[in-house]
Amino acid sequence: MSRDVSPDAASAGVGRWRLPPALSTGPWNADASGVTVVTLLLVLLGLLMSFSASFVDAAEAGNPFGVFLRQGVWATIGLAGFVVAANLDPRVWRRLAWPLMGMAVVGLVLVLVDGVGISRFGSTRWLGIGPFVFQPSELAKLATLLWLADILERKRPRDGSLHATDHLLVPALPVLLGLATLVLLQPDLGTTILLGLIVGAVLWVEGLPARFVAMLGAIAVAAVAVLAVVAPYRLARVTGWLDPEADPLDGGFQLLQSRFALGSGGVFGVGLGSSRGKWNFIPNPDTDFIFAIIGEELGLLGAAGVLALFGALLYLGLRIAYAAPQGFGRTVAFAITAWLVGQALVNIGAVIGLLPITGVTLPLVSVGGSSLVSTLVALGILVGIARHAPASTSRGGTA
Repeated sequence: MSRDVSPDAASAGVGRWRLPPALSTGPWNADASGVTVVTLLLVLLGLLMSFSASFVDAAEAGNPFGVFLRQGVWATIGLAGFVVAANLDPRVWRRLAWPLMGMAVVGLVLVLVDGVGISRFGSTRWLGIGPFVFQPSELAKLATLLWLADILERKRPRDGSLHATDHLLVPALPVLLGLATLVLLQPDLGTTILLGLIVGAVLWVEGLPARFVAMLGAIAVAAVAVLAVVAPYRLARVTGWLDPEADPLDGGFQLLQSRFALGSGGVFGVGLGSSRGKWNFIPNPDTDFIFAIIGEELGLLGAAGVLALFGALLYLGLRIAYAAPQGFGRTVAFAITAWLVGQALVNIGAVIGLLPITGVTLPLVSVGGSSLVSTLVALGILVGIARHAPASTSRGGTA
């Protein structure tokens, strides 16, 4: 029970079957504090805009505060998860990686069972437990990241050399293929793309040669293109993106309305709560297209502020990743940063017309409970890695 898994583990006093100390002893350094401030600002912005963007639809449903109050409950749960994760020794997440992956796979399978999964907007992506409805695919993002980082840490050569290419690809690609299949059956192409982004980020930081990265990237783009054209509703999104004016009342409607909203906001916006686009012009104004409402109500300055916050998250996340010792902590920090910033860019790119619409939400800002919770826990893990890095470096262990 007390045997050590490695000399590093022995020096840290970590047994094979015993969890490391639960609370991180590291300080709240500048990077940890910076990520916390950026996170809180985005959550506050999300709560503010969730009320503004959802007010019309919620009022028509009978309770104008309904969406906002529900999002507030999820934010409270998520912030509690953030605090816990920020104070945990990052090595705890290695022990939790397998259970989380198991839960994610079971959830993705249950979603597809008739009578169990909950269908909305033409997709079956949700499970319900009492009053709470959540998406297992959101857990799958975080679980995949942690699980793959743990597997590669276990397979890491003892001499400190890089992984062999087959050691990187064999666990990563089969798992990605299996999870992507389950998610596509919902169907949910946007989450499938994000799972590919997460796996790609892990492989990149773990040293996958550039030629393999380029080859896998080309295959992924080709696969997404094929999936986009074989489904009529996805093909309509692509054609509406390429030429929205050709079908302004159907395929191009959402993008055109988004552009109108952004354009009407000007530099300073029309004022908080004064959006016209949310009055049944922009579909999904509180989820996929909340950035359009931000641009309309808060103007170019508000939209630029959102971009600046995600830019700060990118900068801080990369600082934390490079400060962490090579191993699990560095891989997880880099992948979390790539996931959240990449998801934000995909969402904003679709809203402004640089990318086709994929149904990807804006992290921490869009309405969505399970997405908010999983994102906050991931950011808490990032803060925990930042706090733990100095102690890990000083004793030569891996986070």
